[in-house]
Amino acid sequence: MADFQIELLDWIVIIGYIVGALILGFWVGRKTEDSEDYFLAGRRLVWPLVGFSLYASNMSGSSFVGLAGEGYARGIAVFNYEWAATLILIFFVFFILPFYLKSKVYTMPEFLQTRFDRRSRVMFSGFTIFANMFIDAAAGLYAGGIVMQMLYPEAPIWIPIAILGVLAGVYTIFGGLTAVVITDTVQAVILIIGSIVIAFLAFGQLDSWDQLVNAAPENGLNLILPADDSFLPWPGLFTGVFIIGFYFWATNQFIVQRTLGAKDLNHGRWGALFAGLLKLPVLFLMVLPGTIAIVLYPDLPNPDLVFPTLTFDLLPVGLRGFIIAAMIAAIMSSIDSTLNSASTLVTMDFVKYYKPDISQASLVNIGRLVTFLFMIFAVLWAPQIIQFDTLWTYLQSILAYITPPIVVCFIMGIFWKRANRHGAFYTLAIGIPLGIIGFFSNEIFGLMDIHFLYACFVLLLINGSIMIGVSLNTEAPDPEVIEKYTWSKKLYDEETKELEGMAWWKNYRVQSMILLALTALIVGYFW
Repeated sequence: MADFQIELLDWIVIIGYIVGALILGFWVGRKTEDSEDYFLAGRRLVWPLVGFSLYASNMSGSSFVGLAGEGYARGIAVFNYEWAATLILIFFVFFILPFYLKSKVYTMPEFLQTRFDRRSRVMFSGFTIFANMFIDAAAGLYAGGIVMQMLYPEAPIWIPIAILGVLAGVYTIFGGLTAVVITDTVQAVILIIGSIVIAFLAFGQLDSWDQLVNAAPENGLNLILPADDSFLPWPGLFTGVFIIGFYFWATNQFIVQRTLGAKDLNHGRWGALFAGLLKLPVLFLMVLPGTIAIVLYPDLPNPDLVFPTLTFDLLPVGLRGFIIAAMIAAIMSSIDSTLNSASTLVTMDFVKYYKPDISQASLVNIGRLVTFLFMIFAVLWAPQIIQFDTLWTYLQSILAYITPPIVVCFIMGIFWKRANRHGAFYTLAIGIPLGIIGFFSNEIFGLMDIHFLYACFVLLLINGSIMIGVSLNTEAPDPEVIEKYTWSKKLYDEETKELEGMAWWKNYRVQSMILLALTALIVGYFW
C-alpha cells in the first residue's frame, strides 16, 4: 500500500500550478463584459481549443478516478463508454452540429424552443441545471476530494471538496467561457502528460502481459461481455451506452457549449473530431493502469482509491506533485465547465427572457452571481456520492434513467418533421419524472430488478411512444418554420458539392472515416 506523504517539492509544483491557472483565467477574462464573450467566447474558438476543451471537460477528476476504479473492479469493459463517444461525435458533426450553429443559439434548451416552443426550453433548461450541479460538478468535486483526503485522512471529505470548488469557481466567475476554454487547453495537455507517465510506470511494474491476464477478473480484458454480465452486458451497448453518450456529447450544455463558440462550422467539426481522437488512447492511459493495479494492490478497500494509490506508490517526489496538479486540472476543467454552463442556462433561458432589455454588463454580472451560488450547491452535494459502490456507477446509472426523454426530443426533432411542440413538451414533462421514479425504484430501493442499461432502452421506447402519439394526435408543425431545423437528403447533397473543392485532409468526412478505422482497430483487438 502506498505511503500518502507529500513533500515540499510536490507542494511547490501543485501551488505553482494553481496560482498559474488562476492568473491565466483572470488575465484571459479581464475585459469580458459582453454576454457573447462571457458565455460563448465571442464565437471565435478555433478547432484545437474546441477539441482540447471538450476532452478536458469530459476527462474530469471523476474520469481519472472512475475509469481506473472500474478497470480495477471489473476490467476494461468500461472503455466501451469511451470508444462509443468517438462514434457519437462523428454522428454529431454530420447531423446535429450544423443545426446548432445555423440557429445561433446560446443554449441547448434554446434550440428546443426554436424547433418546438418555450415550454420545452423551460423544461429542458431546468433539468440541465439540475444535472450540471448534482451529476457533473458534484462528481468532479467528489473525485478530487478522495485524492486530497488521502493526504490528510483525518480531515472530513467536505473540506477538500470545498477548497477545490472555490479554486475552480473563482476564475470561472470572472472570465466566462473564454477563460474556461483557455485554461482547459492547458489542463488537457497536463492531463495527457500525467496519464502517460502513470501508465508508463504502471506497465513497467508487470513482469509480462500474462501476469495481468492471470490476475484480471473473468473477461476482465475483453470489451464485449456476456449478455448476463452485471456491469455492462453486450446488448447494453445498444440499449444504453449510445443513448447516454448521445445525451452527453450532443445535448449536454456544458459539453456542447464549446462547439457553439466555434468560429465556424468547420472549426466546430474539426474540434469535435479531435476530441474523439483523444478519447481512443484512454484505454491505455487510464483504464488498463487500473486493471494492472489488481496485480500491484490486490486488497484495496475501495476501487476508487486506485488512481491515488498508483500516484503515490510509483512516482518520485516532484513528479508526484505534477500528477496531483494534473488531477486538480481535471477537477477544475470539470467544475469550470459545469458552472459556466449552468450560469449560461439561468441567464439566457430565464433572466434574458423575462428582462429582454437588460444590459450586457448586467447579464454578465448575473452570470457571475449564479456561478457562485451553483459552486456552493455542488460543494454541499458532492459528499453524498460516497453512498454508491463506485463513482462510475453513480454517473452512468443516474444518466440511464433521466436522459431518454432528452434524446427522443432532439433525435425526433431533427429527423422527424411531424414531431411537434406538444409531443416534445409532454415527452419531457412525463419522461423526466418517470426516469427519476425509475432510478429510485430500481437503483436505490431495489423494487425492480433490471439492469440500468436495459431500463434506459425501455424508457427510450416509452418516451418515443409519447412523442409519436401526442404529435400525431395534435396539429402538425408549420413546414416553413421547421425546415431549417430538420435534416434532409437535400442538405446532405448540397454539402457534398461544397466539399468537392476542399483538400482531403480538411474534409471532415475523410477525417471521420479515418477515426472510424482507428476505433475499429482498437475495439477489434480487445473484442
